[in-house]
Amino acid sequence: MNARETTTASDDKRARDVAPEHRWPAVIGTLVALIAYALLPSVVPPAARWAVVGVCVLMLVALIVYNPHRLTRESRWSRRAEIALAVLILAANQIAFVETIVRLLNKHGNGSEILLASLQVWVTNVIAFGLVYWTMDRGGPVARVTVKRSELPLADFRFPQDEDKDDVDEVARGSSQTMDWVPNYIDYFYFSLSNSMAFSPTDTMPLRHRAKLLMALESFAGFVLLALVIARAVSLIG
Repeated sequence: MNARETTTASDDKRARDVAPEHRWPAVIGTLVALIAYALLPSVVPPAARWAVVGVCVLMLVALIVYNPHRLTRESRWSRRAEIALAVLILAANQIAFVETIVRLLNKHGNGSEILLASLQVWVTNVIAFGLVYWTMDRGGPVARVTVKRSELPLADFRFPQDEDKDDVDEVARGSSQTMDWVPNYIDYFYFSLSNSMAFSPTDTMPLRHRAKLLMALESFAGFVLLALVIARAVSLIG
């Protein structure tokens, strides 16, 4: 076993008594993003897009085999594969985003096709940014439940639960300090969605520079896409 591998198969091997995160919400999100990217109307050759999808699926399958149901262990290769998968989906979709913007500006293609492509790019962006946030914050999903809080990397994001301990009892009981709460993929997906719709932080605040830059990029992409889609819709009405 790799010297850096962490396993949480039994309580005596765990630094904290926190249930490992379920694997499948992140898997479902990843598959939705890959399907949307693969079916996107694009000038990128289908072979190139399917190659990206194929590589991502291979990494995803390896990660599922390694942690089939819950994220109970991590090694150097699995950590790198998790990060690489999220970054690859995000990078590929940014290329699709630029292409979609060009098509909107130049009025290439019919209106329904452009609107569908814009929706696909936006949905994939929300999922991909959520995956990146999920993999990078506080050392990733495995570290968040296995490493002592005093030894975790600096947090990239502050969630409401991180500051709820002095609230009313029924709220305080769910705080990070009281029940050792940690965010999971659903939390990162939700604030990725709200950031892409509100174009600013809502209930979750970025703390580190890399988090602020990523959230700024997501907000900018969502704003530009929405503005151009509305402009295109107005032009079609006219």
